[in-house]
Amino acid sequence: MKKPTNISRRKFLGKSCAAVGYTTMFSSLINLKAMAAAALDNSSTPMAGDYKALVFVMLGGGNDSYNMLIPRGNTEYNEYAVTRSNLAIPQASILPINPITTDGRLFGLHPAMTDLQQLFESNKLAFLSNVGTLVEPTTKADFQNHTVQTPLGLFSHADQQQQWHTGRAHERTNIGWGGRIADLIQSMNSNTDFSMNISLAGTNIFQYGQQVIPYVINNQGSIGIRDYNATDPFSQLRATALNSMMDRDYQDIYKNTYINTVKTSNEASISYQNAVDAIPDFATPYPDTDFAGQLRMVAKTIAARESLGFSRQIFYVELNGWDHHDELLINQENLLGTLNSGLKYFNDVIEELGVSNEVTTFSISDFGRTLTSNGNGTDHAWGGNVMMMGGSVIGKDMYGNYPTLALNSNLDLNDGVLIPTTATDMYFAELAKWFGVSNSDINMIFPNLSHFFDTNSGNNPIGFMNM
Repeated sequence: MKKPTNISRRKFLGKSCAAVGYTTMFSSLINLKAMAAAALDNSSTPMAGDYKALVFVMLGGGNDSYNMLIPRGNTEYNEYAVTRSNLAIPQASILPINPITTDGRLFGLHPAMTDLQQLFESNKLAFLSNVGTLVEPTTKADFQNHTVQTPLGLFSHADQQQQWHTGRAHERTNIGWGGRIADLIQSMNSNTDFSMNISLAGTNIFQYGQQVIPYVINNQGSIGIRDYNATDPFSQLRATALNSMMDRDYQDIYKNTYINTVKTSNEASISYQNAVDAIPDFATPYPDTDFAGQLRMVAKTIAARESLGFSRQIFYVELNGWDHHDELLINQENLLGTLNSGLKYFNDVIEELGVSNEVTTFSISDFGRTLTSNGNGTDHAWGGNVMMMGGSVIGKDMYGNYPTLALNSNLDLNDGVLIPTTATDMYFAELAKWFGVSNSDINMIFPNLSHFFDTNSGNNPIGFMNM
């Protein structure tokens, strides 16, 4: 395995969007700022004309990832089986993988991950082991003696999700690392009507910046004003009334600003939908799940990138339900099957579009889970395993340090709660660097990164991306 005081215009708009974001008439007002957001023009990150996209896959709830990536050699499997007891996957059912870099141990995947096994073996997918939120390098003695700063709200869903979204384990903030990147390089996109951050799963902290917030769409595309283009008489009357409101020139500066923003939003929504609707159906067979539906719309947006004026994009998708305190085996099998078919579909569509090298998909989850069983499930823990997929990923390999799964190891706090050996900062910094963010900006986005890695070293933080 590889190691590695006055009311400003902006405040008025923000409060207006928050106040009416859930009304029937303007169901999409959460997108208003996203489509009108201004970008920073003084970034030290160089501008480029090529296309790149990051696809953030959120496995909400805390994936039991040591039943996803599993040791299968006799010695290491026996340690796994003793620790996991009734939750262990049978050794004969584990799908073998053959990492390029090996320390002699053998590994495999959960039996529901047949397509992901093939993607791994085809050099299109990689794993990062025992990664988690850290403020600074932490040992078992450090943790027990309280001699290091540890992440806020450790083992809490809300806090740990927030920290994976923000890249800042030492503070609570509503600005995400995807948002900070967008603040810096939004101006690379020629079309300023849309945010470069597009969410298929509602608003999220990861994509919020100081200037940029996510543009929220759904599996059918732009949400827009409900039934604005419908042909029934009532909808047409309502659209006429809305057009009358949007075409007026108001004397009050705030009313005028508000209505102009609504009008811009509506026009951009129509423009976006027209662009994605113009994309023909993909030849790749489509698995009929909500998760695959999210990824299908991501692919359609990527396919429409030129007409939409995108050079850089960051997407957010979710697959929830991983908080398996009970019925772990059956529930995780179902979810891993959905994840498996969805990611295989997305990979094939991206290859169909010819942009595999330009799109990198990566997973995160709240935290790992205890190695020990609570009877029929597992509880909140810390370090876990994630995956990366795409043509620029140096695939067919495992990165980081896969730990021993025997209890009472030097990483086991109790019940198989493992201290991470790779910080999320390293994981995210590698992705940001590939995306085109400069070293100085990476250090600004991830202020704790210097505790784990020197961006001036000339190396990549972990080494799983072709730069």
